[in-house]
Amino acid sequence: MTPAPRVATRPLRPLPEEAARLAWVDVAKGLCIILVVMMHSTLGTGEALGGEGVLHDVVEFARPFRIPDFFLLSGLFLGRVIDRDWRLFADRRVVHFAYFYALWVVIQSLFKAGAIVAGAEGPADKLAAFGLHLADALVVPYSTLWFVYLLAVFSVVTKLLHRRVPPVVLLVAAAVLQILPTNGLPELLDEFCERYVYFLGGTLFAEAIFRFADGVRARAGLALAGLALWAVLEAVFVFTPTGIEAVPTLARLPVVSLALGTVGALAIVAFASLMTRAGGPITAALRACGERSIVIYLGFFLPMALTRTVIVKFNEARPDLALDVGLASLIVTAAAVLAPLGFERLVRGTRLDFLFRRPAAFHIAPAPASPARLRPAAAPREA
Repeated sequence: MTPAPRVATRPLRPLPEEAARLAWVDVAKGLCIILVVMMHSTLGTGEALGGEGVLHDVVEFARPFRIPDFFLLSGLFLGRVIDRDWRLFADRRVVHFAYFYALWVVIQSLFKAGAIVAGAEGPADKLAAFGLHLADALVVPYSTLWFVYLLAVFSVVTKLLHRRVPPVVLLVAAAVLQILPTNGLPELLDEFCERYVYFLGGTLFAEAIFRFADGVRARAGLALAGLALWAVLEAVFVFTPTGIEAVPTLARLPVVSLALGTVGALAIVAFASLMTRAGGPITAALRACGERSIVIYLGFFLPMALTRTVIVKFNEARPDLALDVGLASLIVTAAAVLAPLGFERLVRGTRLDFLFRRPAAFHIAPAPASPARLRPAAAPREA
C-alpha cells in the first residue's frame, strides 16, 4: 500500500506567541493583492489613455511571481482542515469561496448588464441572455473572480489526492502540467494547469516555508543580499526578449517560468518577513491590506473603472493638465485598493455586511467561534 503523503497540519488558530512570528503572511498577502490590483488598473488605464507608464514596468516585473505567490500563500493553511470530515472541509474551503464567487458574479454582472444582454431584443430575451451568462459563469470562471473559483477547485482536488497519491508524484505531475503548453484548453483547465503547482507547494511545504521565514528574520543581512540578487536576475529574465512571438521574453519560457514563479514567491515571503521585523507604517499598511485581501479583491473593479473614466474625461477636457499614464495608473490603483476597504468598514455590522462576511445561513458546518488570526489569502475570517 502506498504510504499516505505527509501534509503539514497546524491548529485552526495559532497560539498567541505565534501571532508576531506569522504576521509576515498578511504582509505578503497585502503586497500581492496590491500588485494584482495594480496590474488590472495599469493595463486598463494604459489602454484607455493610449500609452504606457512606469507602472507598466512594475507590472511586468511582477508577472512571474504575482499570482504564484498568492496561491502559495493560500495553500499554506489547507493542512488545518484537509483531514477533517468532508462537511467541515467543504464549509471552510468550498462553500466559503462559492458564496463569495456567486454573490460577486451577480454584482459584477449587474454593473455590466448592458454589455451582457447587448443584441437581445425585448425583456424576455434580455432576461434569458443574462441567465445564460450566469449559467456560463458556473463553468467558466468569470472576470477577475477566477482566483476565488480556483481556490475551491484546488482545495477539493488536493483533499481527494493527498492520501491517494505520493506527494512527490503529485508535485511532479503538477509541475509537468505547468510546463506543458495549455493555451488551447478551456479557460478553467488552462488556469488549473498553470497555477496548481504553487498552491500544492504551499500545502506540502508549509512548515518548510515557515522555517524559511524564520531564517530570513534571523539572517537579515544575508536575506537582503539574496533579495537584491533575485531582483537583478528577475529583471534580466523579464525584460530580455527572445524574438519568439509566442514567448516574447525569457521569463515566459517553459521551465524558466516555473522556476521564476517559485523563486519569486519565496522572495516575497522573505521580503514580507523582513518587513515584519522592521515594522513601521508601510508594514502596517501592507498587513492591513493582507488581512482584508478578499475585500479588496472582490470590490476593486468598480472604483477602478470609475476612477479611470473620470481621469479619461479630465484629460479630454483639460489636455493642458492631462495626467500621464504612470500617474494616472497610480491614482487608479490607489482608489481601487482604498475604496473597497473604506466601503467594507462602512458596512461592517450593517445589513450589507453579507457582501464581505458569509452569513450563518450559508454555513453547512458550525462557524468558528471567533475569527482566526491567520487566514487563507482570499478568505478572511475563515480557518
